[in-house]
Amino acid sequence: MKVAEFIAENLVELGVRHVFGVGGANIEDVFAAVQRRRPEIRAVLGKHEHGAGTAADAYARISGSFGVVLATSGGAAMNLVHSLAEARASHVPVLAIVGEPPSDLQGRGAFQDTSGRSGAVDAALVFRAVTRFCARVEHPDDLPRLFEQAVRATSGDPPGPAVLLIAKDRQRAELRPDAARVPAPTITPSVAVPKPEDVRHAAELLGAGPVVVIAGDEVARGGARTELAELVELLDACVAVTPDARDAFDNRDARFLGVAGGMGHPPVARAFAAARTCLLVGTGLPLLARQGLEGPLREKTLISLGRERPFVGSSLGLHLRGELRACLCAVSTALHDLWHARRAARSLPPAEPIPSNATEAPSAALSSASVLRAVERAVPEGAVVLVDAGNTGATAAHGLRAPRDGRWLLAMGMAGMGYAFGASIGAALPSGRRCFVLAGDGAFFMHGFEVHTAVEHALPITYVVFNNSAHGMCLVRERLLLEENGAYNVFQRSFIGATRSCPRSSPPRAARRACESATSTFSSRINPTRSSCATGARRSSFRRRRTTIPSIDTEICSAPRSPSISKTLSAGASSSRAICSRSAVSHTPATTPPPRSCAGEPTPRRSIDDARRPSPSDRRQATSRSGWRVLAPCDVTTRNRKSPDAREELASAGATSP
Repeated sequence: MKVAEFIAENLVELGVRHVFGVGGANIEDVFAAVQRRRPEIRAVLGKHEHGAGTAADAYARISGSFGVVLATSGGAAMNLVHSLAEARASHVPVLAIVGEPPSDLQGRGAFQDTSGRSGAVDAALVFRAVTRFCARVEHPDDLPRLFEQAVRATSGDPPGPAVLLIAKDRQRAELRPDAARVPAPTITPSVAVPKPEDVRHAAELLGAGPVVVIAGDEVARGGARTELAELVELLDACVAVTPDARDAFDNRDARFLGVAGGMGHPPVARAFAAARTCLLVGTGLPLLARQGLEGPLREKTLISLGRERPFVGSSLGLHLRGELRACLCAVSTALHDLWHARRAARSLPPAEPIPSNATEAPSAALSSASVLRAVERAVPEGAVVLVDAGNTGATAAHGLRAPRDGRWLLAMGMAGMGYAFGASIGAALPSGRRCFVLAGDGAFFMHGFEVHTAVEHALPITYVVFNNSAHGMCLVRERLLLEENGAYNVFQRSFIGATRSCPRSSPPRAARRACESATSTFSSRINPTRSSCATGARRSSFRRRRTTIPSIDTEICSAPRSPSISKTLSAGASSSRAICSRSAVSHTPATTPPPRSCAGEPTPRRSIDDARRPSPSDRRQATSRSGWRVLAPCDVTTRNRKSPDAREELASAGATSP
């Protein structure tokens, strides 16, 4: 058995069904070995190593197993650093198998050499800083031992990423029969169980007075939501969640306070003032989750359960370190002895309903909050919501409730932009659930082309892009610092996917002129103060006043106006969809002339039925004398009068709870 075949076989034995990565000469043997084991295991090709790494990260968070990512040497290996750093910071089990040049060429000017020899970059030194385990396979017979160590390190205490560096010639090498042993097919996390005396002490402290609970992302990832709900019922407590843990507790429950910290809700602070004890469940309470609560936290009795010891201390504090479900069950059992005597002293007033931050008077513009209301109505129970970093993440964490029995992924370890696009691939494959991605246009421009991967695999993913032409959170801070001089975080205005690409043979300058013409023609039909939203899959659409993000391979350049955002979001459950919402920062264009095609001729007016497919005249008008063409949007003036306007629907939706 060859080394690459050993890796593929053992991944199958360990229950891994998908591996993610980007191919290359120094990793192709492992890719080939995985492909030969189809359909037991499949390779999912990403568009960038960062996207592949975040897909493996989300695969682990959703499946409860560990994710696997493959990458070649050189720049590909370096591209993995960010996603592995996120996995380490968030304690996510990910195994990265990274190829290296043949051993006899290392240190001798090999292409993409990361061996550390003769002055080359040493990938082992780089990865050791962002992983729990990193080893270079120096001899083929070392692989079984190192592979088992790496797999066990991913689920260690604490869990996190592991890296194996394997030269190309060693991937092809034959293993000795006695060396080709299979590691244990099950991986048991080595997490300590809390001491019985500590559990009894925690029960006494919790039974002494009113309790407020703050739940973290370890709750849903550890499958402890039921145990948490039972303990909350037993304590008659109210519950807040950290920004990355909206799925830890039912957001529609009467005991739910909202989100704690800088993105949170005022009732959390008011509940703290009335409580005697704070119980942290599955969170170390990092800065963004405790902003505004540092003072009260120091004054309260602080009890924490789970893997992480809290970052804040208290004069009366106790940490029960162990597997979270076991900790919750142990505390619940110990509390039964105190139930009858302490019930009255424990009770807090019911959690007050939180008005949605989206409450606003009807207007001609769609705000981010209005779009979130439409998204919330469209998200089905059990769905997965993936929220990206920046203003979009903060807005969604504050104003969007997690679906019942669903999952909520917000990467707070490194909080890198673009995480959600690759992560949605890894979340959709093991679960089969509908996934919703909420991201800003800044994140889309960084790593948004993983949308193409979703289209290739026909994954049930809906993308919502808030197209505000800026790095929004940076722009807010910039304006605070520079006041009227702040503008460097603003992008040139763009409509994502509005302009079709030209053939490779196109003259660059002519292609640029045609693209600019198409963009200006299209933008003349858009009101920047309105929401710009529509859908895109294999067949996409441009909409007047609601811009499409079409998929890469679409050719349709015009389609009827969408009747509503909610209907758009709920349509097409079997394919990848894309929504673009313009809000916040926008630029008012000058008065524009009537729309014209790329060839400069007035665009013919057509009915909705005709607008579903470009006519021959449209194709002729979009073709230049040099033979290349750019498909431009057509002027669609007819609308379905039976369909309500999206603004009216959103304005009548009313407020929602956190």
